[in-house]
Amino acid sequence: MTEPNAIHSSETRELISFRVGEQEYCVDIMAVREIRGWSPATTLPQSPAYMRGVINLRGAVLPIMDLAARIGMPTTEPNVRSVFIVVQAGDRTVGLLVDAVSDILSITDEMCQPTPDIACENVRHFVRGIISIEGRMISEISLDRLLPEREALAA
Repeated sequence: MTEPNAIHSSETRELISFRVGEQEYCVDIMAVREIRGWSPATTLPQSPAYMRGVINLRGAVLPIMDLAARIGMPTTEPNVRSVFIVVQAGDRTVGLLVDAVSDILSITDEMCQPTPDIACENVRHFVRGIISIEGRMISEISLDRLLPEREALAA
């Protein structure tokens, strides 16, 4: 059943896919600023468990989020293949620690199915939809929901 105000477009959009554990996820490529090899982050006291810390990225302090931990999976143990994807979410920039970048996907909105009703609320909160392509099931991450509200950080 489609939502009455839903806009369906046959325009192609590009997503960048990546692995976190055994799962594949993707984000809109327009939100990606760069992809960098893993480097250790400086931890910050009292930060949430999913925040790995911060790094210096060309003079700017960039927070690094362990995407696996943020979406309820076991914490990532970085290795030589680990990368962080620098993304822009609203007015904030953050690095997402992932296991490996897979490829670039060209999709239309019709290829993205809604998250199933049987999924728990945490999954539905972070996952915008499921893309079935080339025999793969890829969850599209909603970047604007990954970062906690600024008010929650100040508390």
